[in-house]
Amino acid sequence: MSVQMKCVNASLGYDGSVVADKLDFTISSGDYLCILGENGSGKSTLIKAILGLKPQISGEIEWCGDVKKNEIGYLPQQTVVQRDFPASVREIVRSGCIGKCGLRPFYTRKEKELAEDTIKQLGIEQLAKRCYRELSGGQQQRVLLARALCATRKMLLLDEPVTGLDPKAQIDMYELIAKLNREGITIIMVSHDVAAAVKYSSHILHIGRRKQLFFGRTEDYVSSRTGRAFMEAEEEENE
Repeated sequence: MSVQMKCVNASLGYDGSVVADKLDFTISSGDYLCILGENGSGKSTLIKAILGLKPQISGEIEWCGDVKKNEIGYLPQQTVVQRDFPASVREIVRSGCIGKCGLRPFYTRKEKELAEDTIKQLGIEQLAKRCYRELSGGQQQRVLLARALCATRKMLLLDEPVTGLDPKAQIDMYELIAKLNREGITIIMVSHDVAAAVKYSSHILHIGRRKQLFFGRTEDYVSSRTGRAFMEAEEEENE
């Protein structure tokens, strides 16, 4: 598998304060990378750096092969305002093609067909004419995932995509993401759910305050000191 992105000795932060230091990891085509870490460990800052929205303090984030930083489908955490957005499902999914439009103020037939194909792929045809704000949380996340897929078929960056969903909707979303990964789309997912990360991902990046604690294959994470400690802490919290 070809390497798509390299993060080399990167330090990340804001307002002169370092939140994550000396990050080193690679992402290859077809990987499913879960980014784990406690609150304040720099996960959100890393997302912004990967998307090119915030420069790293030092080090390099390097794009390789067939993926550029403007070819990432992004599913952010939703705000209350976004959940109440008054547009149809079809309009929101089509808006994933905006990056392809340039200065053109309309969608081409090909872009409209892409949106319709993606709507069918994610099983939301019956919702296409519905108003987005009338949907359940799980349905909204499927719509936003369809929107992200219209932007790219190479890599998806998902920021805690099951937050606020009921248990069944969480499982449905995880299974859908895993299916897309099996179809060849590289997944980078920020999560606080270590059990799901261990179940679905191929690789795990675990970052702590100001430092990288682990990067490698998921089976190696499970047997590592970092992985065991994190899983034990989550089990105790859920008891």
